Amino acid sequence: MKVVIVPSGFKECMDAEEVALAMERGVRRVGPSMEVDVIPMIDGGEGFAKTIVNIKGGTLIDKEVTGPVGQKIKSFFGIFEENGKRTAVIEMAAVAGLKLVPQRQRNPLKTTTYGVGELIIAALDAEVDNILIGCGDSGTSDGGAGMAQALGVQFFDMHSQHVAVNGGEDLMEVATINTSNVDPRLKEVTIEVACNWTNVLCGEKGVAHVFGPQKGATPEQVEQLATGLEHYATLIQEAVGMDVRLLPGSGASGGLGAGLVAFAGAKLYPRFDIIMNYISIEEKISTADIVFTAEGSLDFQTPNGKIPSEVARIAKQNHVPVIAITGTIGKGAAVNYDAGIDAFSSIIQKPTSLENAMKKAPIWIEESTESAFRQVSIGLDIATKMYYKESV
Repeated sequence: MKVVIVPSGFKECMDAEEVALAMERGVRRVGPSMEVDVIPMIDGGEGFAKTIVNIKGGTLIDKEVTGPVGQKIKSFFGIFEENGKRTAVIEMAAVAGLKLVPQRQRNPLKTTTYGVGELIIAALDAEVDNILIGCGDSGTSDGGAGMAQALGVQFFDMHSQHVAVNGGEDLMEVATINTSNVDPRLKEVTIEVACNWTNVLCGEKGVAHVFGPQKGATPEQVEQLATGLEHYATLIQEAVGMDVRLLPGSGASGGLGAGLVAFAGAKLYPRFDIIMNYISIEEKISTADIVFTAEGSLDFQTPNGKIPSEVARIAKQNHVPVIAITGTIGKGAAVNYDAGIDAFSSIIQKPTSLENAMKKAPIWIEESTESAFRQVSIGLDIATKMYYKESV
């Protein structure tokens, strides 16, 4: 029997590689000599740069940059060479991710993507040909305005005074945008962005309404963000002639997608599509007998391009069953059956605090995978016995 394990990470808890290894240990508790292929998968969030750089044999470069709450932090980006081209890999989560925002400071009105722009400049300094940016697990909602300022974009108020946009709350102060001082080297590189294709900047399904609460915004702050981002979209259209309001992926990472398109000349891609150019999983899934995947929370949003549903889509094309191991089972999780996930279960074994659940996650993932695989084994034994009885 061949088992393929293709999990994502558990946000703010374990990266994809750690989850994958825990799941493999669970499978091997049942079948020590089992053929197991482990493919840690990333969706643009935590672990994005490290995973791709490891696969491509590149290097990680440390860089001190501005973190999401305005303080200097130690971050990094990766570089690898392939076919004579140098590619930089930037992970938004490693510079402006939610994990980097202390609980008491989780207010997306006051967090910035400035450090993302600093990493882009560092990549340009390294004379790369391409830049790959992963948008996911963000702690910001500034529309990428912070990032834009690091690239040379200037914001002015109605009195032609410079405005420092340090978070989403400052967007309404801006009256005009000047892009004449943007780093010219951006025109010499290709920038590709792996993002959630369903996220848009504005409207009822805009990033403020959908993700603002997850980043600590109150209902009043959500409306303030929504108003600010709508105003910001108008200014972008006036400055560069581009309407980013409903552009697919424009709402990625609190609107960073919109900022990257408008000011850095980036191209946005459904995260799984672009990542598959760097990590190949189709062949291994197609030859598997069963596939295990995982995610921190499985709910009604999972089929919208998240790793478990994308893995399930490939598996279903090859008639391979899929089991998902998840931290929590959220609202509307049953829609994942229609998305191709045949069964799913939570690792939570008893009522517990979030802190304890995160601490116990490695062993609980291992034990949950073991339990699921034992159930699969029971089913196989029953099927074998029934076949034997019918054959005789």
